[in-house]
Amino acid sequence: MSKGAPAMIGLLGILSAVLVIVFGVMGYLARPMPEGADWSIGKTLWMALLHAMDPGTVTADEGSAFWIFPMFAVTIGGIFVVAALVGVITTGLDAKLDDLRKGRSRVVEEGHTVLLGWSEQLFTVISELAVAKESERRPCVAILADRDKVEMEDEIRARLGSLGKLRVVCRTGSPTEPADLDLVSPHGAAAVLVLTPEVDDPDASVIKTLLALSSREWDENPPHVVAAIRQAQNLPPARLAGGDHASVVDVDDLGARLVVQSSRQSGLSVVCTDLLDFGGDEIYLRPEPGLAGTPFGVALFAYETATLIGLRRRGRVWLNPRPDTRVEADDELILVAEDDSTIRLAPTPLRPGAPRAIVRPVRRASKPERVLVIGWNARGVKIVKELDNYVAPGSRLQVAAAQPDVEPRVKALAAELRNLHTACQICEPTDRGSLETLGIGEFDHVIVLADDTVEPEKADSQTLVTLLHLRDMEFRRNERYSIVSEMNDERNQRLAQVTKADDFVVGSKLISLLLTQLSENRHLSAVFKQLFEAEGSEIYLRPAEEYVALGQRIDFATVIEAARLRGETAIGYRVLADAQEVPSYGVRLNPAKTAQLSMARGDRVIVLAED
Repeated sequence: MSKGAPAMIGLLGILSAVLVIVFGVMGYLARPMPEGADWSIGKTLWMALLHAMDPGTVTADEGSAFWIFPMFAVTIGGIFVVAALVGVITTGLDAKLDDLRKGRSRVVEEGHTVLLGWSEQLFTVISELAVAKESERRPCVAILADRDKVEMEDEIRARLGSLGKLRVVCRTGSPTEPADLDLVSPHGAAAVLVLTPEVDDPDASVIKTLLALSSREWDENPPHVVAAIRQAQNLPPARLAGGDHASVVDVDDLGARLVVQSSRQSGLSVVCTDLLDFGGDEIYLRPEPGLAGTPFGVALFAYETATLIGLRRRGRVWLNPRPDTRVEADDELILVAEDDSTIRLAPTPLRPGAPRAIVRPVRRASKPERVLVIGWNARGVKIVKELDNYVAPGSRLQVAAAQPDVEPRVKALAAELRNLHTACQICEPTDRGSLETLGIGEFDHVIVLADDTVEPEKADSQTLVTLLHLRDMEFRRNERYSIVSEMNDERNQRLAQVTKADDFVVGSKLISLLLTQLSENRHLSAVFKQLFEAEGSEIYLRPAEEYVALGQRIDFATVIEAARLRGETAIGYRVLADAQEVPSYGVRLNPAKTAQLSMARGDRVIVLAED
């Protein structure tokens, strides 16, 4: 009985056989038939079986009591056996359905995407995969998390609604257990994403999951594994645990870089979001032997609806190479395009339509900057160090936070900084009186950091209050400074639009978008690494008047030529008049080369350049 329904059915079968044989033999020995009739033991057993299966057969029995009694007994026994059989089958089916409901059956898929773990990242990843896989016939995502299967399905349905053709299959199990990993069939997956769990030590859980994956026996082409680590010191063991086929992202490091870069140029996070999500323009790698031998500066005009930004040569990525760098036959071009189907060479090379509108390049001298950081969190130290890589010597940084232990930490950083002079002040970010004492009008940039000692929702609420105070103070005093803020939840960013902050960095969303991009193309890891590092070429939003004459009708090819003359690569522009319009916030990436536009004061050209 402990072996389940199959064993119980077998036991009832044996019991039925014994019942039929015993009472069948008894009936045969009674010999109820007339003298001379043909009556064998086989026929008697057959009659006993019919009595066991159909109780109504007993009503037609005639003869002596020695015949009727065995047949009646086998009929009564058959009733109990059939009743027990129905009960066993019903119980077995219920148990199997309950097992399926719990998500303990194996996924039968090939080429699917596996998500391991459960966190807020999951919803962004699934929504992006639904867009990325629209062209596939039967796209599927398999989720393995230590939660109830039905609860997972209900929450995904409530948060995301319809996902088009994408099928989401949930399974209950621990991502760190090798046996549970079999439930989502990782051996047949195209990619595996290890999500950062919302636990006390998420990095330990991610590393253990990577170890569980790397300990498996893979085929010749294992799936690409993508994971995120929160603390930089855990990055080396995570990469060691993941092996050669894993890409591991440092969450805090990337978040710090985005905050610093966005603080110095409003709109950068919008550009990064557009490049990382699948709803607008993305980055593609594409071979183009037809451009072999063409200088990079000439190849910039080879596509009408795609923007060339770099080359991938023998595994190495070059973003914004020198204009005289020639494309080789085995190079992969790095392009920004709306879809890979829109990447087509123009019939004839394009040319700037208004070359006279190009402004002569003028080299700008860098000036010291004044930066105010309000609040503090685990990324604070990295943000200060990263900011030191960008500002000119003699720049000043002031940290205003409520935590008393921040001041000694900031002072300890002073010896490691080359360009920044630091100061610290105790301040309650949500208190208007404390903010008034900071002299905010003296600063060029203000960075508001989210408090990581409280719940993310409460931290966002505090950030919103701080932003409202800052904007009100700016309006009343007729001051002007850029404000960049961290946000934990994208939904709170929409509420924060009323504060008219210059930029918001939703780190969790950008990390989720990056993980999704890497799961679709592992070679993009090196591209994004260069984009977000201080060394090499990065994304800048620079004044339009430094490139073209304002107020003149030009095409985007003219903007590309103006950037090329400076050793830069133009990928779009931002219109100041639309800076508060959702969802693009005035950003136009990868416009057609022949698209007509007119730049005004305050507009920006988006370029790849070295600082």
